[in-house]
Amino acid sequence: MTASPAEVQAPHTGPSLSPSRAADFKTCPLLFRFRTIDRLPEQPTADQVRGTLVHAVLEALFDLPAAERTPETAAALVAPTWRRLLEREPGLGEIFAAATSSEVPGQTVLDLSGSPAAVTASPGPVGVAASAFPTVDPAAVAAEIDATGGPALAAADENTRLAAFLSGAQALLPGYFAVEDPRRLEPAERETLVSTLVDDELLIRGYIDRLDVAPGGDLRVVDYKTGGAPREAFEGRALFQLKFYALVLWRTRGVVPRVLRLLYLKDAEVCDYSPDAEELERFERTLVALSEAIERAKRERNFLPKPSRLCGWCSHQALCPAKGGTPPPYPSAPAVPLQVGPADDDRLA
Repeated sequence: MTASPAEVQAPHTGPSLSPSRAADFKTCPLLFRFRTIDRLPEQPTADQVRGTLVHAVLEALFDLPAAERTPETAAALVAPTWRRLLEREPGLGEIFAAATSSEVPGQTVLDLSGSPAAVTASPGPVGVAASAFPTVDPAAVAAEIDATGGPALAAADENTRLAAFLSGAQALLPGYFAVEDPRRLEPAERETLVSTLVDDELLIRGYIDRLDVAPGGDLRVVDYKTGGAPREAFEGRALFQLKFYALVLWRTRGVVPRVLRLLYLKDAEVCDYSPDAEELERFERTLVALSEAIERAKRERNFLPKPSRLCGWCSHQALCPAKGGTPPPYPSAPAVPLQVGPADDDRLA
């Protein structure tokens, strides 16, 4: 049984899941504990912050009249959008403090530059000339930010890294214009929080990047990914996220989305998937079983590590028994209810 949308508006004290936290538990129960119960701090990588920036640029692009949604406009939005992000979350600027990944213990941090020279625009709906995405000049960026009251960057190397970071964000935009023409789109909803109760007590919720509605009522859920298109084994993780959204939309609006679309900007690739009601029913049972496993682990205070190739990207290797570490004492206070924000779910893959 699924609750109506109105029922979900009341404060929820029972179990809850977002796509990212569900994926955490599937990937490694101990990682879920560190993030959700211990709430250990994590410094975002440059790639994660770049993903947040590109999402914000595309959001700002769709705020403009359709005729103005051009590659040149998108490129021009990068620096001011970054300033706005810094105003809301000043801590994002800390990614420029460390020059090498060795300064982030236990975590692999990718090149700040994002290798923009390796990214080329593919033929697509919008002809994208290289000149539409100019190289960012470090001095100009620093001067522009200082002139607008943003944080001044005293060190020249920080200016250089900032310029490379912004240039890396710009380098992802041709991939978007290669697969879509935003001048021909009018999304029904963007960065929308969707939620519902399943099995009478499990609250599932998350933010949808974009929801398109056809004149006939068909729904298309669109999610932007700033990483490269993954191999089949990792594509399942991204589709898990979209099935999550599809289930909520089906249960709250009575419509199974016609298309779940992943846009991989780095590789200018599109992955479309069409679910059906029977599949979403099975997926709902999977989420309920996953929630029951999480609640059992909480009662038993038993979250085991699950070593995999993803361990190299974990911020908490020093505390992991599989890596010779010791987890902190289990918190005595109950975990704070799950808080979900637009950046809660994966921006990369």
